[in-house]
Amino acid sequence: MNKSDLIATGDRTGNPSYAPARLIFERGEGMYVYDSDGKAYLDFLAGIAVNCLGNCAPQIAQAVSRQAQTLLQISNMFYSDVQIRLQESLTGGCFADRVFLCNSGAEANEAAIKLARRYQRVVRGEPRTQIITFESSFHGRTLAAITATGQPKYHEGFEPLVPGFAYARFGDLESVERLISADTVAVMVEPIQGEGGVRPAPEGFLSGLRNLCDRTGALLIFDEVQTGVGRTGHLYAYQHFGVTPDIMTLAKGLGGGVPVGAMLATDTVFEGFTRGSHASTFGGNPLACAAAEVVLREVGDPMFLSGVRDVGEYLMASLSNLDAAVPISAVRGVGLMVGAEVGAEKAGAVATAAREHGLLINTAGGTTLRFVPPLIATRSDVDLAMERLRAAMAQVASP
Repeated sequence: MNKSDLIATGDRTGNPSYAPARLIFERGEGMYVYDSDGKAYLDFLAGIAVNCLGNCAPQIAQAVSRQAQTLLQISNMFYSDVQIRLQESLTGGCFADRVFLCNSGAEANEAAIKLARRYQRVVRGEPRTQIITFESSFHGRTLAAITATGQPKYHEGFEPLVPGFAYARFGDLESVERLISADTVAVMVEPIQGEGGVRPAPEGFLSGLRNLCDRTGALLIFDEVQTGVGRTGHLYAYQHFGVTPDIMTLAKGLGGGVPVGAMLATDTVFEGFTRGSHASTFGGNPLACAAAEVVLREVGDPMFLSGVRDVGEYLMASLSNLDAAVPISAVRGVGLMVGAEVGAEKAGAVATAAREHGLLINTAGGTTLRFVPPLIATRSDVDLAMERLRAAMAQVASP
């Protein structure tokens, strides 16, 4: 089939809730992806913060190829050496003692919600029900995860939602204090709101949540699906903010393009799960574990993380100083998770024009351009991205 026929078939057979650009990508390499016409695009989207080592990173491809020839799937009825090594790598690099492996961020967040509730009921013997999340948050598309998501547009048509959720204002401790009580199971928060517009938690907010949870016996859950695995220039964002949660969720960059998620917690909290409490058929399958093992080895290198911080600071400075036809009113972010505020009337048009000029970015929160390139991005990549962004903004601003 030619390009037009393929797109028509995709429209006829695909999920109608998607609205893909009229492009067919055929291959990727490093910082670039290539469409069916051979056009190269500088990738500052990375599959939405997923391809952390670049497109088709050779070290991941080699590991996955080797694993595919030895063992693909055995279920969690048995051990596999690669799964055990991954679990050790995950717990060795953070506060947690144990890991539940799954396939996506939504599944990781579902597991966190279930563990938190069961811990309070089974271990502590307290029939708590309430989980506090935040306005403008995003936690996934499964029913409990969209209920946790503090954006009504994601709730529409799926009512009744899962009971027991309440929404505070992100960055506003007083709004949390008004909600938190002896009935609160947990407070669930993104250290940096991604879909909400790339908004880092303000200074003192996360430590304030930690104090509130300690005072009331609630658990603190960090959704690090987007911020984790080097995205902020630290292995995990909680290390950047200096606040340790009780439960942490990961996905996106963890597999470097291979679907894998994880929910991590301390031994004490994991007492909430006993045999049969929760499971996943494909969770921790050897193929995904092989990819994640490579990612953690590469991204966990202190020199690699230092490079992420350096290029991230350079990206933020470049955006702040960009002389462009569409003004940027604010630049926010940490590491290589950066947002540039341009307003609702311009954001979508700029992202589309950028694609026409060979730069992949997207919008977040309706008003913000989001830059989440592979973590291998260099200052030269940033310079080229700014050149293409400037051209895109000139196109949008022209009559």
